[in-house]
Amino acid sequence: MSDLEPTTARGGAAARTDGDNRYKAVQHKLKTLGAAMDAADTELQALLRGMLMNAQRAESLAVDIANAELDKKFVEMTSQVSVALGGAAVEVRRLHETAQEVSGLAMDARRTHARLYEGLDTVRSGRKERTPKPGFFAH
Repeated sequence: MSDLEPTTARGGAAARTDGDNRYKAVQHKLKTLGAAMDAADTELQALLRGMLMNAQRAESLAVDIANAELDKKFVEMTSQVSVALGGAAVEVRRLHETAQEVSGLAMDARRTHARLYEGLDTVRSGRKERTPKPGFFAH
């Protein structure tokens, strides 16, 4: 059995998906998403190493079972476990690559968002008057 467990601090999604689209809230959500993907990256690497190691052990065990001249069905079942673990490891590797990609994209989105909206947020945050809601002047 694996001892890997989800490590989200709040026990839910990596970043809340509420309607708060203020500059700082969006920056925080993107940062949280990137950090969660980085953490997943580390866990997926460990899972991948374990799966590959267990696949090799199962393959070696199948050879040992064959050399001990046990029933061929046990050799076949053990070999199938090795193949299944190898196949699962391929999928974990793909998931690992996807987590790395999402982490990079989250950081790129955060930088782009900052470049586009940080100045506006600085202006809006620095004045005492309240800013109208979006769409107020569209009527």
